[in-house]
Amino acid sequence: MSTVEEMSTVEEMSAAGNAGAAGVAGTAGVADVAGTADTAGVAGVAGLAGADGVTGMVPGEAVAALVSRAGRRDPYPLYEALRAHGPVIPVRPGLTVVVGYAEISRALRDNRLRVQDAASYDVIYPRWRSHASLRGYTDSMLYRNPPDHARMRRLVSSGFTPARVSAMRESVERMVHRLLDRLADLGAGGAPVDYVAEFASRLPIAVISALIGVAEDDQQWFRAMASDLTIALEGITNVGRLGAADQAMDELAGYFGDLIEHRRRHPADDMLTALVRAHDGGGAGLGHDELVGNLMLLLTAGFETTSFLLGHGLRLVFEHPSQAARLRADPERATAYVEEVLRYETPVQATSRWAGTGMELLGTPLEGGTKVVLMLGAGNRDPRRFPDPTRFDPDRPDIQPLSFGAGPHFCLGAPLSRMEARIALPLLLRRFPALAAAEPPDHRDRWVGRGLRRFLITVS
Repeated sequence: MSTVEEMSTVEEMSAAGNAGAAGVAGTAGVADVAGTADTAGVAGVAGLAGADGVTGMVPGEAVAALVSRAGRRDPYPLYEALRAHGPVIPVRPGLTVVVGYAEISRALRDNRLRVQDAASYDVIYPRWRSHASLRGYTDSMLYRNPPDHARMRRLVSSGFTPARVSAMRESVERMVHRLLDRLADLGAGGAPVDYVAEFASRLPIAVISALIGVAEDDQQWFRAMASDLTIALEGITNVGRLGAADQAMDELAGYFGDLIEHRRRHPADDMLTALVRAHDGGGAGLGHDELVGNLMLLLTAGFETTSFLLGHGLRLVFEHPSQAARLRADPERATAYVEEVLRYETPVQATSRWAGTGMELLGTPLEGGTKVVLMLGAGNRDPRRFPDPTRFDPDRPDIQPLSFGAGPHFCLGAPLSRMEARIALPLLLRRFPALAAAEPPDHRDRWVGRGLRRFLITVS
């Protein structure tokens, strides 16, 4: 599930963008850069609601503004400011950003570009091994290059075959109906209910827990641990924030260690049993740290991105009431609707790659060690690929958003995430004809992981 927030993207981008304008050197942290941009008012960031506030921005200014408070709230005008400089933009030596759909798609498939791994961490933060959260994720396939990545992905992908995902459909429907019953109870008499906490987060954590083999009683504890753990994916320069992530990683590692031993003694028909067998079989299987690291990845990637998708999906229904009527009348329309939600509000706005050696990327020369930031959210609004890209239109032909990536690191869980949203949104709308927003949604204060923090609704 490569759509897990690859927040190390932010630290490199923000540092690069502000290095000239604000003197932020090296790999400055998100908090530092955001503070600089907010107080300095980088190129009129306060006016991001319209394009006028970003017209004429140089690439470094637009990059810096993306991690300002206004940029995190609405990055789309800044993508257009960058797009004015072309689809592939050298920001400074060592940093290039890509905003074109076709160019991002090709870069994701380019085997010369590598993901951040232990070797690159050694360069940018030599003390990274002192943090359990960073060690844990680096043992997963998210931060591995060939040949390790292919070995791990081959083993983990057995849990996401089309047959296994299809077999989960009835189980997902049952989970949705139970959660809808819960919403009905909580919202009786018109009481406001937090849709994010009570549905958009609970459904994907229940699904991934069932897939892995986690007991239902542990699921909400898992959610809390995963929320703390994802701090480690925001970047490594603001290390003071890693304490909660390190503690969560230690607790989860202990939990999974016990669960692994239990599955070893009591096998079941779940992914964990299959991975334990791959570990115990030796050869080209999984080492213990790799097993635990990939379980951590599945946990966090398995619910946050889908939670964001479900949150945006309902918000956009309220903003486009005709879509609610169409989904209620014909649930099959959910397929196109979900694809357009993924395009219009990309849950993970960016990912990154590294040029291992000197190379040329689509006509742009890259020195070895250059970081390439692929702005998925910008690619999904590229007017060359999507006419009138700021219009939400599920009737677009051939949508195919970049939201789950492409190439070797394409999100394993994409079919499962899509299925959850296609099932959940029509059932939610049919169950509650009077469904309404009780107040505007509260967005998370992040750029890369774009989702809702809280969304109060009424169901009756």
